[in-house]
Amino acid sequence: MKRKLLLLLGMIALFLFGGSTARAAEAPLSARESSIAVISALAAKGDMDGLRGALAEGLDRGLTVNEEKELMVQLYAYAGFPRGLNGMTAVMNVVNERKAAGLSDEIGAEPEALPAGTDREAYGERVQTELTGRRVGGGMYDFAPVLNTFLREHLFCDVFSRGRFTWRERELATVSMLAGIGNVNAQLRSHMGVAMHNGVTAEELRALTALLAKHVDEKTGANAEAVLAEVLS
Repeated sequence: MKRKLLLLLGMIALFLFGGSTARAAEAPLSARESSIAVISALAAKGDMDGLRGALAEGLDRGLTVNEEKELMVQLYAYAGFPRGLNGMTAVMNVVNERKAAGLSDEIGAEPEALPAGTDREAYGERVQTELTGRRVGGGMYDFAPVLNTFLREHLFCDVFSRGRFTWRERELATVSMLAGIGNVNAQLRSHMGVAMHNGVTAEELRALTALLAKHVDEKTGANAEAVLAEVLS
């Protein structure tokens, strides 16, 4: 009788706690992806205090120093040099402070280099087309074609060719950066669509908006949630 009672209690515990553990293990975004998102949004917003904490947490979660540096390289393409330089300074300071405290963070692989003689615009156009799922042109791009040239040669060639992140991870970073910048909902809406084209699910984007509300601020999260609702409608 006692053995049957213990077996019954064990099954109840497995049902109550084992299920929640499984759900936690299957959280929409991994710890690595969550750190990429939070770091990107805080850096784009210019919240240096929050960013330093997120950078340290990211290193604890397994991001390498070079990966955090690479996020700031990508950030400048979306938020400009001031945000990118401030973000890179924060990475440098956090790494130096942790080193002084006796912590040893993995530096990680160096960025990849393009072969000499690469046609940068052709390379960037290919990446842009595959990333978005269509050839980008018309409208503003016809009105000011130089902007698309810059996008292709610099962002989609010079930056994307550096490796370190998958396209999926880069789009999670981009969506978070745009959400952190604020007042760029057209671009945020577009990149949510691009993120989904590259394997990010609606559930993962919902988790991302919740992360932004919790770790950046409620206004940023609420705006991203509203834009996502438009994308999914």
